[in-house]
Amino acid sequence: MRLKLTSREKRELFFVAAITLILLITSNIAIYILINEWIRQNPGLEDGIFQLKLSLTLGPNDVQVGSWGLLFIFLACVIDAFVVYWRVLNRFHQIQLLHVITELHYIASGHFDHRIPFTISGQMQRVVESINALVDSTIKAMEEERQIEKSKDELITNVSHDIRTPLTSIIGYLGLIENKQYQSEEDLIKFAHIAFLKSNQMKSLVDDLFEYTKVRQTDTPLNLMDLSINSLFEQLEASFELEAKQKEMQISSKLPDEDLKMQADPEKFARIFNNLITNALKYGKGGKHIYLEAHKVNDNELEMRVSNDGEPIPKDSLPQVFDRFYRVEKSRNTKTGGTGLGLAITQRIVDLHHGTIKVESNKDLTSFIMHFPVKQPVKSEKVKQ
Repeated sequence: MRLKLTSREKRELFFVAAITLILLITSNIAIYILINEWIRQNPGLEDGIFQLKLSLTLGPNDVQVGSWGLLFIFLACVIDAFVVYWRVLNRFHQIQLLHVITELHYIASGHFDHRIPFTISGQMQRVVESINALVDSTIKAMEEERQIEKSKDELITNVSHDIRTPLTSIIGYLGLIENKQYQSEEDLIKFAHIAFLKSNQMKSLVDDLFEYTKVRQTDTPLNLMDLSINSLFEQLEASFELEAKQKEMQISSKLPDEDLKMQADPEKFARIFNNLITNALKYGKGGKHIYLEAHKVNDNELEMRVSNDGEPIPKDSLPQVFDRFYRVEKSRNTKTGGTGLGLAITQRIVDLHHGTIKVESNKDLTSFIMHFPVKQPVKSEKVKQ
């Protein structure tokens, strides 16, 4: 939308033009009289300067304007037109600037959702665009700051809750043992066992929290080397075989005949699949299979999937599954209630390997789909062969 001037501003521009023109005409007349008097006192001056003889008869009294007068009038008109235009344009730019300053004051007074709504001509438009962009970036930074603060508060709240719950149980059962409030050795063993389980639950949370904090650091180093995906999947099948049998599930791999290789940090990269398989075993209720798949998208990219045929993830939970402390199953204290950090850690490790991860879930399969570059854009890390 172009800047629209008010009636008062239009009248102001008209008066600027009119006053300037009156002053110029008055000045021109004064200058003309002075020059004419000078020439009159020196009769041969005009003939010496102007070889072209021109004259103009004006009015009923036959007032004659000589050749120098015609030239003076022509030059005066050109100069006057330029000066009037310059003065009006200069005042117009000042009015534009006042509008911009007014809008700035309005935004600065707390109306951060407002933007300068008009466009103006010339270089001033770049100023308007820069101001709007600056306000946008400032609002974005403020929002990010609020999100960081909110995230910190949520982190403290969640960690406090998740640590306090098992800690309360540990203190309670150890207190029963300390005060000898048990009836038999079986009760003693039971209380000690529950305290042991709750201690492990706390340790798991602390370990995950430490891992999450470590991978969240921007300068997290990667110990890159050439990694065989085929060998990694074989190791994963073997290491989770017993746990899968206990859950009455079977892990299987689908790989091409060629040995797929990529640059990765073996320890961190294996954590991706450990977390995804552990989640499938915990939450894939009713499922019988966990599928590990990998193939080349092209010479520079690999696609990998971890899928299970258990209960699907609700649609409203899909956008949040990678949020820290988010649990599709809201349990915090049961065996299936994890720390809620596993997928957040997974996503961060994927990011560190310059990959992407997404989740798809329907009644047939829940799949975590990842894409990785075959070669990492290495900076300071050295790739081991």
